[in-house]
Amino acid sequence: MSIFTQWSSPSDEVQDSDESNSSSLLSQPSLPTIPSLTPPFDLPTIPAAHPNCLATLKGHSSSIFSLSLAGKNLYSGVSDGQIRVWDRNPSSYTQTSDNYPVSESRSSVKSIVVSDENLFTAHSDHKIRVWKIDNNSGQGRKHYAAVAILPTMSDRCMSLLSAKNYVKVRRHKHCTWVHHVDAVAALAATADGSLLYSASWDRSFKIWRTSDFKCVESVQNAHDDAINAVVLSKDGHVYTGSADRRIKVWRMEGAEQKHSLVSTLEKHKSAVNALALSGDGSVLYSGACDRSIIVWERGIGGGAHMAVAGALRGHTKAILCLAVVGEVLCSGSADKTVRVWRRGGSGNSYSCLAVLEGHRNPVKCLAAGLDSNHVKGDVDLDDSYLIYSGSLDFEIKVWKIRVPLII
Repeated sequence: MSIFTQWSSPSDEVQDSDESNSSSLLSQPSLPTIPSLTPPFDLPTIPAAHPNCLATLKGHSSSIFSLSLAGKNLYSGVSDGQIRVWDRNPSSYTQTSDNYPVSESRSSVKSIVVSDENLFTAHSDHKIRVWKIDNNSGQGRKHYAAVAILPTMSDRCMSLLSAKNYVKVRRHKHCTWVHHVDAVAALAATADGSLLYSASWDRSFKIWRTSDFKCVESVQNAHDDAINAVVLSKDGHVYTGSADRRIKVWRMEGAEQKHSLVSTLEKHKSAVNALALSGDGSVLYSGACDRSIIVWERGIGGGAHMAVAGALRGHTKAILCLAVVGEVLCSGSADKTVRVWRRGGSGNSYSCLAVLEGHRNPVKCLAAGLDSNHVKGDVDLDDSYLIYSGSLDFEIKVWKIRVPLII
């Protein structure tokens, strides 16, 4: 099967079962009490952004659930448990592009994180798998060796020895605190790579030491419902987003260096599916089933914590994923589109630079980075970005967008 196709419009035979409701959705602003950060009837500034679909990557035989960029590689994980690695440079995509499976498992891959020489994958079977990346395998490509499944056997055996290590996970069921007991939905690693955070539908999040893969802390019942997202700020704050409609802010404090709740952000009216942070950690973006992206900013009104700055509207269905690169925010939705936003101009205004269309099913995951092949000239005053979108249509699309600089 070819892994490369030029972009083409979706088939006329593929119809959205809720298409008849689109006009009514657009006429009913989500979260009406939150001010919009985009102008009324804001239209994508396509001529300025110059969006272009460079390629459609094919090779998976099931829904794309996770994407991650690391170095020169793009990693993808799917619902049938396969993980593949691709060259992130679109100029290398040909009919025989070198992409290959990293691993095969029987459990959906919900999240992927690369930290130092380790590849971490979160799965629906409640496990986190660790793969060692060997850059010198002598085979002309990286080799990936399975080295651990978290919690490790050592962790499990040690926790079995004491009754205090058991926590209540259901009405009549107890389990050791090192175990997730439902799908692991999201992973995040600290900037120095020393800790890995995992968030689960079992309403807990856990912290793992990457040097020996030991579980060092578990925050049980962190939310009232499944946790769908976790992001880390460089200043030490941890943000978790949940189906209970809340975003919680945590920080490691005290002599024991355990996480405690700092604040709870409550504005969404439905499940929070995705979170993303600006590079400096001062802006938090949250996407939910209510079709809006809420923008939270630190220091509004003189406060030390995040407060609502406004909302970004335009998607007609649930927001499923978010990605930030530089001043650009990308959002993927169940409406099958990716929207590209940029903060700029006066105040806290945002503009929708482009709507990327072409997927035949909901966009489940995103990754974004600067285009390393783009070199600015004296007259070429713009930044060039590559956006990777994974969908339930089994495909990954690679988009290039050139964003004019604000002068």
